[in-house]
Amino acid sequence: MPSNQYSIINDVTLPLDDGGTTQIDHIIVSPFGVFVIETKNMKGWIFGNEKQAKWTQTIYRTKHSFQNPLRQNYKHAQTLAQLLNLPAELFHSVIIFTKNAEFKTNMPLNVGHLKGMIAFIMSFKSSLIKPEVQLEVEECISNTSLKRGFKTNKNHVNYLKSKHGYSNNK
Repeated sequence: MPSNQYSIINDVTLPLDDGGTTQIDHIIVSPFGVFVIETKNMKGWIFGNEKQAKWTQTIYRTKHSFQNPLRQNYKHAQTLAQLLNLPAELFHSVIIFTKNAEFKTNMPLNVGHLKGMIAFIMSFKSSLIKPEVQLEVEECISNTSLKRGFKTNKNHVNYLKSKHGYSNNK
């Protein structure tokens, strides 16, 4: 990815209106939109589709369900759109699984392994964001993101536990 067109912001924790937080693994700001990236460090077989609330990870005979990452990332993109006061159409959700995950169902185009998702991001060619707005977006994200560190992570996990009863989703 040409660094003069794409800037990457990693590990962004943003405040929510309800006093909680949402954590975004990576944000790529480009003339072609804002790519909101959720990474999944999972191995084994992965089953799921766009409409299911839960997906399944199978390792040997052990099955584990987890929140559909598309739904999880939808909240991330909506939070960013609201924060930046930009139309939701400018935001693209991308889900990247590590190479140890093997998809056993057909995945949407925006779900895959790193190499395929870089190609997906690079496939966007229509310029949607002017360079000066791109800089404003980057500055706003940096200025709004909570300071990285143990305290922010601990508060985020506590928020998830209070809201969902678990800390498996960001």
